[in-house]
Amino acid sequence: MQIDFIFSILILIFSVVVHEVSHGYAAYYLGDNTAKYAGRLNLNPLNHLEWFGSFFLPIISYLFGGFIIGWAKPVPFNPYNLRNQRWGEAIVAIAGPLSNIFIALFFGLLIRFGFLYQFGNAFIYVATMIVFINLVLATFNLIPVPPLDGSKIIFSILPSNMQNVRAWLEKNGTFILIFFVFFLWQFVLPLVSLEFTLITGLSA
Repeated sequence: MQIDFIFSILILIFSVVVHEVSHGYAAYYLGDNTAKYAGRLNLNPLNHLEWFGSFFLPIISYLFGGFIIGWAKPVPFNPYNLRNQRWGEAIVAIAGPLSNIFIALFFGLLIRFGFLYQFGNAFIYVATMIVFINLVLATFNLIPVPPLDGSKIIFSILPSNMQNVRAWLEKNGTFILIFFVFFLWQFVLPLVSLEFTLITGLSA
C-alpha cells in the first residue's frame, strides 16, 4: 500500500504540473505572456506545487476516501491580454483537462492494444495508475465550481445578466469545493471508472 501511495503521489505531481503548464501555453499562444514572465512555462515541480492541493489534500483523500485528488498552484494569466476575448478564457481553462485526457488516452490505448504486456505486470500496473489518476484530474477539474476549470468554461457561456451568479460562486467556491470533495465525490467515481474501462478495456 505504501508503494502504491508513493507511485500515486509521483504520478499526481507529474500530471498536475502538465495540467498547469498546458494552461500557461494555451494563454501564451493566445497572446498573454503572464505565465512566461512568472517562470511557469516549464515542468519543474518546484514552480507549480503548493502545500494544500499538492500534498495535504492527496494524503487526506487517500486515507479517508481511497483515491488520490489534488491540484497545483494555478498558472497566472491575464484574460484581457487574450486575442480571443469571447472564448479565450474557456480555451485556456479546457487546456488543462485536455492534457490529462491525452495522457490517459495515450497510456490507456497502449494497455488496450497490448503494447505494454512485454514489459511485465508491474509496468502495466503503473500505466493503469497513470490512466486512472489523469481521468480523475480531468473529471474533477471539469466540475463547474470555482476555482476549477469547469467554472471558467461555464462562465464563458453565461449571459451577461447572470454575472452575479459568477460573483457568488467565486466568493463561495472554495467552501463548495471542499464540501463536494468530501461528501459528493463518491458519486463521480463511477463515471471515472466507466471512462477507465472504455479506454483500457479493463475493470477499474
